Amino acid sequence: MITTKEVAKKAGVSIGTVSNVLTGNIRVSAQRKERVRKAIQELGYHPNDIARCLKLNRTKMLGMVVTDITNPFFSQMVRGAEEAALKHDYLLLTFNTDDRVEREKQVLLVLRARRVDGLLLVVAPTAESPSHIVETLNSGTPIVCLDRVPPGIKVDSVTVDNAAAARECVKHILSVGHKRIGIITGSMQLQTARERLQGFEKALKEAHITPKAGWIQQGDFHTQSGYRLGRELLLSTDRPSAVLVSNWLMMIGFLKALGELELVCPRDISVATFDDPPMSDVFRPQITAVAQPAYSIGYAGAELLIQRIASKRGTENPLAIRLPAELKIRESTADSTSIAGEM
Repeated sequence: MITTKEVAKKAGVSIGTVSNVLTGNIRVSAQRKERVRKAIQELGYHPNDIARCLKLNRTKMLGMVVTDITNPFFSQMVRGAEEAALKHDYLLLTFNTDDRVEREKQVLLVLRARRVDGLLLVVAPTAESPSHIVETLNSGTPIVCLDRVPPGIKVDSVTVDNAAAARECVKHILSVGHKRIGIITGSMQLQTARERLQGFEKALKEAHITPKAGWIQQGDFHTQSGYRLGRELLLSTDRPSAVLVSNWLMMIGFLKALGELELVCPRDISVATFDDPPMSDVFRPQITAVAQPAYSIGYAGAELLIQRIASKRGTENPLAIRLPAELKIRESTADSTSIAGEM
C-alpha cells in the first residue's frame, strides 16, 4: 500500500505538506499542491479515510431523513443534498420514514450511533413534542430541517414561503373569474400544510370571498387521500369550479378520480397544484403548478449543515433560509365562463 511518505518523497515535499493538501485545513502554494496531486495520481495513492476520520474526530458522513423517497419532490431534494455533500467529500446516507414518527425516532438513533457529523431532516407529521430532535441537537449533532420545520425548536432550516406561494396561485385562479374555489390540504400537523391553507384563505379574504367549509378538505400528502377527497368534492351537488391540491402526489389521486367520473379538466373543473416534478408536462391538460426548488432546498441545506459542522457553533441563533417558489400557469386553470358551475 502506498503511503504519504512515498507521496512526499516523489513530490519533493514534507509529509506535513501532503497531509495539508489532503485535508485542505492549511493553505498550500499552488505549485506544491500540483506536485502532490501529480505524485498521488502517478503512484495511485488512496488516503486511509478511516484513519483520517479518527484523527479529525469526524466520520465525513451526513444523514438525510425524508418522509417518502418515492415522492419526486423529495427525490430531487436528495439529489441536491448529495451533490453538495460530494463537493465537500462527504458521504450522504439516506433513510425513508414513510411519514411515521416512530420510524423517524429509530432512524435518528441509528444515525447517532453511526456518529454522522450532521443530519438533514424532513420531519414526519405528529402531535407529539419532538423531544427526539431536541435530544439529537443536545448530543452535539447539528440538524438542518428541510421543507418542514417542527414547532418550538431552535433549528436551522431551508424552506419556501408556502403561504405566499399559495396566495399567488389562488389569486391567479381568481383572476380568471373563479369564486367557488376549494382546497385539498396536507395534514394540519405540518407547518407546510397550515401555511398553504393560510395563503389560500388570505387570497380569498382579499377578494372578499368567504371560503366554504365543505370545500376545505384535509388530506395527508399521499395519493390515496387526493383520490378519496377528490371524489368527495367532485361528487358533491355543490362542487367548486376550481381546486388547489396541496402537493403532486395528491394531485395524481385527484386526476384519477376526475377520470373515473368522466369529468374533463378544465371544461368541468379547473385545478392547480404544489410541486412541478420532471415530466409533469406529459399530462394533458398541462397542470398549473407552484414549482418548488426541491434540488436547491437539498443543496442549500447540505451546504448550511457542512458550515455548521465546520464552525462548531450551537443553534442559539438558527438560520432560516427561504427560497422562492415559481407559479407556472398552464392549461388546467381556464376562464370560469367555460365551467358550468360558474354559469
